[in-house]
Amino acid sequence: MAGHSKWSKVKRFKGAIDAKRGQIFSKLSKEITIAAKSGGGDPNANPRLRSAIQAARGQSMPNDNIERAIKRGTGEGSEATHFDEIVYEGYGPGGVAVIVEAATDNKNRTAAEIRSIFTKNSGNLATSGSVSYMFHKKGQIAVPRTSIGEDRIFELALDAGAEELTTDEDEYVITTSHDQLYAVAEALKQAGVTTDGQKFTFIPDTTVPVADETVARQILRLCDALEDDDDVQNVYSNLDIPDELLAKLPA
Repeated sequence: MAGHSKWSKVKRFKGAIDAKRGQIFSKLSKEITIAAKSGGGDPNANPRLRSAIQAARGQSMPNDNIERAIKRGTGEGSEATHFDEIVYEGYGPGGVAVIVEAATDNKNRTAAEIRSIFTKNSGNLATSGSVSYMFHKKGQIAVPRTSIGEDRIFELALDAGAEELTTDEDEYVITTSHDQLYAVAEALKQAGVTTDGQKFTFIPDTTVPVADETVARQILRLCDALEDDDDVQNVYSNLDIPDELLAKLPA
């Protein structure tokens, strides 16, 4: 279960691509709304909502914004909003597989936008199931390395039912099965462990090595364009870039 990982260095390519700062509140707000709609507005009884609120507070989202997002999900007053969660699958340059998670109030608009982004960036939107079979949905929990020793977090994570613990320069990354994320996070919380957040992610079974700088830049442009779309929540790929090439690319 233990091991060293380049996760922090390459998570942009292998995991969810971080939202740009200007879009973070919008994306977090949508996640809170969807969580409240699916499991109710009480964070104590809704682990997904509790996780979403934790992420929002981690980005200093004002409490008023959080409360409005919850009300949109529970349908209170004039705040009610309906979002559909949709997963799109496609291929980028070099045969790299891409998964896009979106939350939208207009499926037709979003589908057209996602298709256009793929086409304009030398990729193509694929049918459902053509890409997702290459990934497994997992849970991930980040824990600051300064907060706890490796042996102790390994023991706690193992006892809680985690699948894997990897380390990098700043944090431990605990991987769980998708249905155990909240249970493991709660167990760590009860043990007094400080976390930097938790999330679901798609982890590829195998990766596609890309050693050509032009192709790598094309794929990153595609992923950045997808991430810039207001309806997109997360972008994942099975791209694998060598360290020497990674160092040449913009952060």
